[in-house]
Amino acid sequence: MSDQNAGFDKVLGKFDVFALAFGAMIGWGWVILTGDWINAAGSIGAMLAFGLGSAVVIFVGLAYSELTAAMPKVGGEHVFCYRAMGITASFIATWSIILSYISVVAFEAVALPTVIEYLIPGYYKGYLWTVAGWDVYASWVAVGVIASIILTIANYFGVKTAALLQSLFTIIIFIAGVLLVTGSLFNGSTAKMEPLFVSGAGGMMTVLIMTPFMFVGFNVIPQAAEEINLPYKSIGKVLILSVIMAAAFYMLIIFGVSRSLTAGEMTASKLVTADAMAALFGGHWAGKLLILGGIAGIVSSWNGFYIGASRAIYAMARSKMLPEFLGYMHPKYKTPSNAILLIGALSTLAPLFGRKMLVWLVDAGGLSICVAYLLVCIAFIILRNREPEMSRPFKVSNGKFIGYIAIILSMGFVLLYLPGSPSALVWPYEWVIVGGWTIMGIIFYYWARRTYGNEAADSYMRKEIFSADKQ
Repeated sequence: MSDQNAGFDKVLGKFDVFALAFGAMIGWGWVILTGDWINAAGSIGAMLAFGLGSAVVIFVGLAYSELTAAMPKVGGEHVFCYRAMGITASFIATWSIILSYISVVAFEAVALPTVIEYLIPGYYKGYLWTVAGWDVYASWVAVGVIASIILTIANYFGVKTAALLQSLFTIIIFIAGVLLVTGSLFNGSTAKMEPLFVSGAGGMMTVLIMTPFMFVGFNVIPQAAEEINLPYKSIGKVLILSVIMAAAFYMLIIFGVSRSLTAGEMTASKLVTADAMAALFGGHWAGKLLILGGIAGIVSSWNGFYIGASRAIYAMARSKMLPEFLGYMHPKYKTPSNAILLIGALSTLAPLFGRKMLVWLVDAGGLSICVAYLLVCIAFIILRNREPEMSRPFKVSNGKFIGYIAIILSMGFVLLYLPGSPSALVWPYEWVIVGGWTIMGIIFYYWARRTYGNEAADSYMRKEIFSADKQ
């Protein structure tokens, strides 16, 4: 492939980077799932589960921060794992992360038409078919498809356009969250937080298993590292800050909702967070205002993962691990345009499968992100041992201890998804998603090795690593 299209524009500033990661982590899940979290584990139990989940992500995030600052190249996990473990590990990590990204993109394409029902009751028109007991309507599909096309266009025409969109919607999320929490402090009741715990450790485990998916997004920063106009040390700091702020946001939302509605009211509610807002401020207008914050979360998460998924696909194609045409960069807009169009096509198809896709994608994407976390943490430890003199602009204190803890915690999360665990993936739907993606990855892996050979990938990746060391 010619390098005439190579070279991203460095246009992302500090707030752009923060909004990219935070907005990607805070999607629509906090609006539709907060009531489920509280009912499953209790108010304090749900907050503790998110506290534990965020601790895991912070340990992993520290490893990501050091590696991103040391190797600020497009693809993130792709480069980290290649340098530490070679082509196969690099392929597995990146392929896993792409599934998690695409699962979020598809999740948001299904979430947006679902939330519109709260603003426009009864807008479902034009019955199409039924998937897993849920009826799919043409009007519902149209909302997801149109939004997907708009986001594809925004990303196609340059990362700065996408970043401006991301910053705007991140600010809207903040405003909605602050209103909910502030309202609960003045108009809520501590008595409504009962029960504080439900089903003990089992209830907390039910919530804990969902936290990897809720926090996926900070690792969009490494994917866009070549487009960030910051000192490399600052990239690591912003990454960790985004994780801490997302953890605080989730726990404060749980706190605010639990002070607003009783357990019985949550069970009867169709959209707990919006109804909590309406109860606090005494009107449906408040619930609709929070829904606007939720829509902002959908768009910011959706947009962030367009950026992350397209850059990961681009990186794999450039290194001869996926078909070459996916590594094309638009000469004018400096975006991986073919990869963006592929993500757009998948996103546009997602609403056709109905609302049940929400749960399936949360769990399947959660397993894949944990596999990627595990491999990155292993790469972190290998490089600390093998290349202690490697330039690390953001160097984690007690790095080996942090790395080993991150490996143990990531492995623990992977085990939670496997058969025999109370929170194992559901057969057949969730395992079909994971299994189908794995089979597709194996086909691509062997096709790339037969077509290009290991030498092509090694040559490109060594050049990437060498250029990172020179920066």
